[in-house]
Amino acid sequence: MRIGLASPRPILQPCSLEGLTYQLDPYVGCEHHCYYCYALNRAETDWREEILVHRDFVHRLRHELAGLEPQTIYMGWNTDPYQPAERGQRETRQALELLAQRGFSVCILTKSDLITRDIDLLAAMSDPSAGVSIAFQDAGVRRLFEANAPPNERRIAALKVLKDAGIRTYALICPVMPFLTDLEALIERVAPFADRIWVYPLQMEAEKDRNWQYVEEILDRRFPELRERYREIVCV
Repeated sequence: MRIGLASPRPILQPCSLEGLTYQLDPYVGCEHHCYYCYALNRAETDWREEILVHRDFVHRLRHELAGLEPQTIYMGWNTDPYQPAERGQRETRQALELLAQRGFSVCILTKSDLITRDIDLLAAMSDPSAGVSIAFQDAGVRRLFEANAPPNERRIAALKVLKDAGIRTYALICPVMPFLTDLEALIERVAPFADRIWVYPLQMEAEKDRNWQYVEEILDRRFPELRERYREIVCV
């Protein structure tokens, strides 16, 4: 995996989630490369080969935080803050260290159990929340769509560790893929360890979106009987 430098841009970006003003992506791109991901439609590189980091990341983030009142920052909008590169790059941990020092908190979303590494920083914040996303009960189906992401078992185990540590937790069941996502089974699996559960549908449009092209190819290859049904249900 190549690590390149992103073109200059603000580190803090507007966040449209209720109650939140800013979101922070420590990386540009995501090694998980989940084929259904809406963020693929604005990918600047082929995430299977290269992701980008921000030049002078901590310095620039410190400068942007200087004029803000402490608040909750969302992490996990366009990338996974705990993708494999984080083990070496530690961009996410550096961001959390700075946010904690400045009195900020986070709402963070990941597919990786690496998040448990940073429980010390989360615990130092005021009312942080941490969640994992999950989309499939069947391991074989999961590997078709998100082979580069950690298996469900590791995500759910991380959720338990976070909850046991006193961190407010949530699970995001997303995307709900018609005929492939066992919603009831997933809710039952995460419910003991999640203070809240959110459910979101698939976000794509036919022909227009790159993630639809990937999903369509998988449907054609493995679930041909579902292809036209998907067009009718999720595409406009």
